[in-house]
Amino acid sequence: MPLYEYKCADCETCFDALRSMADADAPIACPACEGENTCRQISLFTAIGSQGTIAGAGSSCGSCTPSSSC
Repeated sequence: MPLYEYKCADCETCFDALRSMADADAPIACPACEGENTCRQISLFTAIGSQGTIAGAGSSCGSCTPSSSC
């Protein structure tokens, strides 16, 4: 199942949830305030190959290299 990111409009908490693709945009309760005024966020990712960053927004920390394990 994919991991989706959500943000609560009531308390501004950001959280992740493992959900099926069919349920990705269905209402989900915020774990902090239990409100359902949440929306799915656009997720950023990075793919690192032998030549360095090959897709996405870049590494998440300055110490990441293709051979390191963060």
